[in-house]
Amino acid sequence: MDKKKYSIGIIGLGPIGQTLALHFKEAGCEVAITDLDREKLNLIRSKGVELVGKIEKKTYFKHVFYSIEEMLEHNFEILISAVKDYHVDNILNQIEQNRSKDLYLMSAQNGIDISTKYISHFPKSMILRMVINFAGNLQAPNVVGINFFNPPNFIGSVDDSIPEMAQWVADTLNSVDMETRHVDSFKIADKIWEKTILNAALSPLCAISRLTMKEAMDNPDTLEIVEQILYEAVAVARAEEIKLPDNFIKLAIRYLSSAGNHMPSLAVDLMNKSETEIDYMNGKIVDYGRKHYIRTPLNLTLTNLVKAIGRKNGVGIPEGAS
Repeated sequence: MDKKKYSIGIIGLGPIGQTLALHFKEAGCEVAITDLDREKLNLIRSKGVELVGKIEKKTYFKHVFYSIEEMLEHNFEILISAVKDYHVDNILNQIEQNRSKDLYLMSAQNGIDISTKYISHFPKSMILRMVINFAGNLQAPNVVGINFFNPPNFIGSVDDSIPEMAQWVADTLNSVDMETRHVDSFKIADKIWEKTILNAALSPLCAISRLTMKEAMDNPDTLEIVEQILYEAVAVARAEEIKLPDNFIKLAIRYLSSAGNHMPSLAVDLMNKSETEIDYMNGKIVDYGRKHYIRTPLNLTLTNLVKAIGRKNGVGIPEGAS
């Protein structure tokens, strides 16, 4: 394995993007960052990125760019996309138009079937998929409050053609206490479904009810809904031949019961009248349920309610439309 320090470009500076950028920088990599929010970029230029809570670290960045086009002029070797799922197509179009050489692309998003977007633009041999097992929220544009880290993260090549690069990513993050495990493409698919099911069980429920994750899990009425969402999702996953841990539903309830007294990101997005990732979470469970003729009424209800609230908020409606 080549021990060189690959140069990293990171697109999207929410909690995931900032946390990964700081750790790759700490590991000795040259790291470039970009985001649509120019005010955030200016703040990071002057005050750096800080992690607080479960992880406490701070660093500054030399390479802060105001566009993907500007960043790609510097020929970084690994490009990490840490944007919301609904921004991926636009990001990939920009990369396709502006890259001057081959590079590795790493998806660091939640949600099912995100890799298919990358594969529609680039060869599979260029693409890595990461499953993130930490979460946080922005306490300031450049300050991430890390709510939890349940190691390890997982990283893999989407077709197992570049295991050495996936292993390099894992080794690099492990060197700075961001425990990450290299697994094959089949295991990555399992972990994507596992993480998505956990998110789907609470995120839209919290978004609609305005309950925090802890409040939803402590309330017997909403806990019963969480359990039924899990049963639906597990039935669909099994039909897709996804390998979940033994006693997954019991383990999921135990895991979700330890959730903090805060809102998941989907709920925050809905309350902020922003677009949400519901189509790639509960929406995908519904889609695959239809494929296998499995009814998923709770996942369908939550998906459609979140989208209906989004439309009422004006999300996804063309300007000037009523």
